[in-house]
Amino acid sequence: MTLVVNLDCRAPGAATIPEGTRRIVNGEERVLYDGYWIKTYTVPADTLEAKKRLIEALTRRLFNHTEHGLNIPGTRLAEARATYEAESDPCRKRVKAAMLAGAMFNRATDIFRKLVELQACGIEILSDNPLMRECGRCLLEAMDLGRNVLHRSGEEGIDELWGEPFRAFSIPLEDFYESRYIKIGQAMRDIDRIAAAISSHFAGLPAFAGIEAPVGELAAAARIKTETLRTDADIFDVWSTLVTAGERLVNFGPQPSLASDQTDSHNIIDGLQLIRQGRDLINYIARARTPMPKSTRDFIARCDTYVKTGHAPLAPAGLPV
Repeated sequence: MTLVVNLDCRAPGAATIPEGTRRIVNGEERVLYDGYWIKTYTVPADTLEAKKRLIEALTRRLFNHTEHGLNIPGTRLAEARATYEAESDPCRKRVKAAMLAGAMFNRATDIFRKLVELQACGIEILSDNPLMRECGRCLLEAMDLGRNVLHRSGEEGIDELWGEPFRAFSIPLEDFYESRYIKIGQAMRDIDRIAAAISSHFAGLPAFAGIEAPVGELAAAARIKTETLRTDADIFDVWSTLVTAGERLVNFGPQPSLASDQTDSHNIIDGLQLIRQGRDLINYIARARTPMPKSTRDFIARCDTYVKTGHAPLAPAGLPV
């Protein structure tokens, strides 16, 4: 039974509510995962056409969030495989594995597109069709090769992005949508962990007094962006709110009298750079709509080091400084 309730996205007392519970919140259906009431969307009819559109969208999303140079056309799959297999340098082989994964994804999308065209001509496409099997094989191999791929920040891979097209291909769309809600809940959790780390580590430092408000605004905007599709009518307000909240956080300026306080031994520039890195990481997660657990742990560790030593350690390769 669906109940009408008024709840914040974060669900107090969620431990007593079963995961996957659906309720109406402010007139919208939401589902509970990881302590958050997440906005749901209508699942389209489970057809080849719907799966084609979804796989195409997931593939575009994949290339948008991973390192550059991976969007290799499926027509060049043989070339990509040959140069990957011939490569002996471990670093170049990792990159060529990533490029091969991109070609595999595009080949799978090409096949699926043609299958949908055949179906539109009245030709029945069964699940054991050789082209269907080849499409699944391409997606599965691409998912395996995707372990070599880094997020565009250069800090870690997002394996979930590589697995999503294969899941969309191999399971009912209703189950796929549910799996996305689970990942969105985990992404919201990481966003709040990063925001909590900034607030708890910086608020006690005189130069950064008052940092909690802009951090909280950014986390709230990022959670909303994480659950909102780009096709949603609200995306214009949602995206602009996220961007401006991030700008307010990185423009946070310590009071000159406090920043120069000789009793505070923390390097102010290091602190401001660390806050910017936290803003960027929150944005990465909100845009990818999937958790980045390694990056989250590493960022919290850098905050710990800054509070203890007064200096921030170097950011991983690829992260803005």
